[in-house]
Amino acid sequence: MPRLSHKICLITGAAQGIGLATAETFAREGATVIVADLKPEPVADAVHRCQALGATAEGQVLDVTDRDAVERVVAEVLARHGRIDVLVNNAGITQDARLQKMTLAQFDRVIDVNLRGVFHCAQLVADAMVKQGHGVILNASSVVGIYGNYGQTNYAASKFGVIGFTKTWARELGPKGVRVNAVAPGFIETPILGTIPDKVIGEMKHRVPLGRLGRPEEVASVYAFLASDDASYVNGAVIEVSGGMSV
Repeated sequence: MPRLSHKICLITGAAQGIGLATAETFAREGATVIVADLKPEPVADAVHRCQALGATAEGQVLDVTDRDAVERVVAEVLARHGRIDVLVNNAGITQDARLQKMTLAQFDRVIDVNLRGVFHCAQLVADAMVKQGHGVILNASSVVGIYGNYGQTNYAASKFGVIGFTKTWARELGPKGVRVNAVAPGFIETPILGTIPDKVIGEMKHRVPLGRLGRPEEVASVYAFLASDDASYVNGAVIEVSGGMSV
């Protein structure tokens, strides 16, 4: 039997990259997938791709920084399905600059999406999950959130913060049947790398013992495991999916 059969799964940032791969992986695993992202056309395309895999899938246009919008989406999903079994807080952005060059707008925007957005979504599903007596919250961190990275003050801070959220919520919600974990990807082949020169990509690969970048579906498979009952005793974990780059 597919590992996520009958589970209602809300995934943010689900129209491209790791989020889309996660939506498709969850679809293959039998989940009802709610695709949430910023733009209507990519959301509709992602929904179609999940449906083509045989899954029930729905789309929600959502800016995770908009508290009222998150509240509306959560309420609509609960009204339609009666519960939310899994939340994947995948939505995230980068706006890189060295400390001395970073603008307040760059800093604030990344923190708003990557940290405040995660807070909004988790807080607004938590009551429903506690009432259900079960649920899974999965947060997107990064190896940058463990080790830092040149030119990514804002991104590193947000991803360190997500780890703090994960550890704290695992303690708070675990006794109520809700598991909270984080995934920390390394260098993954996604559109976010599209502007990086080939020379830099080569250097990135050199830092990874496996000698290559990761694929979005390799991160998605870890999310699927954590969302499933196979991970029923995994709580408060931060799992690196980095090809060993931190070794």
